[in-house]
Amino acid sequence: MAERIKAGVLGATGAVGQRFIEALTDHPWFEITSLAASERSAGKTYENAANWRLDSQLPDEVKGKEVVPVDPSKVDADVVFSALPSSSAKTVEPEFAEAGFAVASNASSYRMEDDVPLVVPEVNPDHLGMIEQQQDNHNWDGYIITNPNCSTIIMIVSLKPLMQFGLNNVNVATMQAVSGAGFDGVSSMSIIDNILPYIKTEEEKMENETLKLLGEFNGSEILNPDIHVSTSCHRVPVLDGHTEAIWAGMDDNPTPEDVRKAFLDFDPGLEDLPSKPENSLVVWDEPDRPQPRLDKNIGSGMAVNVGRIREGIRYIALGHNTIRGAAGASVLNAELLHKKGKL
Repeated sequence: MAERIKAGVLGATGAVGQRFIEALTDHPWFEITSLAASERSAGKTYENAANWRLDSQLPDEVKGKEVVPVDPSKVDADVVFSALPSSSAKTVEPEFAEAGFAVASNASSYRMEDDVPLVVPEVNPDHLGMIEQQQDNHNWDGYIITNPNCSTIIMIVSLKPLMQFGLNNVNVATMQAVSGAGFDGVSSMSIIDNILPYIKTEEEKMENETLKLLGEFNGSEILNPDIHVSTSCHRVPVLDGHTEAIWAGMDDNPTPEDVRKAFLDFDPGLEDLPSKPENSLVVWDEPDRPQPRLDKNIGSGMAVNVGRIREGIRYIALGHNTIRGAAGASVLNAELLHKKGKL
């Protein structure tokens, strides 16, 4: 087997950091060589620093690994996966890029920067062309690549095959799992027997990120499509799995069967990426599917499920928010970078 690429995780002890470790353990292309976290965790073994909360076992290969500070001089890696809070990522990620690291970020800090690729491999792999421009602009040896917000990722994978019909309008109402807010993000007293009809900045992220993702990269900038996007985001008492009710307006007025066929035929041509599920879109014909409890882990949590395709066009999309919508998305981006010869 060829030598694996050295990978580090920034913010390794948190919810998304743990998902990164889960995704990278026994990965055929990447090897975890550094785990970095805050000063209160640095110097401890990972087993002692992290409160492992996933339903998988803490991997043996990281239990005794020493956690290092979030400092480029302390991290031994070629690519780092950033699970940092946006406030920290704003200053830390450029330091790593300047030091020559490839930074695959789940943070929101740089998603909308003009020279930072915001990528979902099934949707806009050509946007990786922005990397050279970014390096020239900042005189960096490394670079930053980002994935979108969790709810945006789930929606955008389902919208990509609808572009062929002249997509012009998108309305979405989300029902987002509590894990999207982190371990301590929503108190039980707030969410049990309740729905929170507001998630700070979530609606703006979905609306702005969607246009950048579906935009055309002309070699120097992203040209946004003429699509109107309107969102309403809600937190619901579900542990994992974001569900979205989507209304899509299209110039060609396709039938539900046309849309169903487009979903079934969707082939982004990424079969050689290890984290790519067999089907990026899984179509359900049952009237009560998809459901988060039953379907969030389809394709090892990397598939987007769609169903209830009706006249209008209206349908339901569902995905695992901390896998497909977070850590898994960054790992898939890094796999695409490697495939394109950028790692």
